Amino acid sequence: MEKAIEELRGVLGSNAVRLEEPMKAHTSFRIGGPAELFLTPENAAQLAEAIQILRRHEIPVFILGNGSNLLVRDKGIRGAVVQLSGCMSALETDGTALYAEGGALLSAAAAKAAEAGLTGLEFASGIPGSIGGAVMMNAGAYGGEMKDVLESVDVLTQDLRRETLPVEQLGLSYRHSSLAERGDIVLGARFQLEQGDLQAIQVRMVELAEQRREKQPLQYPSAGSTFKRPEGYFAGKLIQDAGLKGKTIGGAQVSEKHAGFLINTGSATAGEMLELIAFCQRTVEEKFGVRLETEVRIVGEE
Repeated sequence: MEKAIEELRGVLGSNAVRLEEPMKAHTSFRIGGPAELFLTPENAAQLAEAIQILRRHEIPVFILGNGSNLLVRDKGIRGAVVQLSGCMSALETDGTALYAEGGALLSAAAAKAAEAGLTGLEFASGIPGSIGGAVMMNAGAYGGEMKDVLESVDVLTQDLRRETLPVEQLGLSYRHSSLAERGDIVLGARFQLEQGDLQAIQVRMVELAEQRREKQPLQYPSAGSTFKRPEGYFAGKLIQDAGLKGKTIGGAQVSEKHAGFLINTGSATAGEMLELIAFCQRTVEEKFGVRLETEVRIVGEE
């Protein structure tokens, strides 16, 4: 490991290589044990070099976006966490197209589109994830999804080649893409939008922000909707009808404002959150015969 750290510092710089970095500082849940190595490359070339070094030393790699859909277990992540959010985050418009690097925030991309008078990304203005994460899981809200506006993505493949994939090759469906199975890393995404009325775009974004404030427990750390929507049902409604609103285990709680959100009331551990997730799944299945599947990604050592 020491030799790998020395090589990584040579490529990325000392400030971009941290040891035993607390993951609670990098997830919207504000939960999670330490990452053994935490790397922040500045560009795709550094990213590829870092991965080469990690593979050579047989160190596992986990790619992190904005950590907004992630629950890291209390023992943390062995190996290296490579964060793209905040580093590879450039945005640019060209006519009705918008290009966003994989580490750019989805909300920033929506704001950039609005600034250029481009419509189509308003639904994404309140989603706290990164472009890479949003593409990976075909993120969506308020009737819109990534697949509706995405044209193509630039990826770093398993064999560390840069490749551009049209949207048709991404296997996008509800909260799913084929990119994870392929082992691709999203370097950037190209969106095809439409020219719109700036004022109307801004009004729509304000409306959606107000809806979020009214319906979602934004004052507490969470990972958004904890469970995927079961076919024919709504997860939050099932949890509410099961009488679980306000159910608390330690610092983890089913939000009293929106039962689809499991929140950290301030001191929750991953163990408590996992226990609450399992309790909701078990109760809903017993009462309604529906198995809730987590939308939040759970990683780290057991």
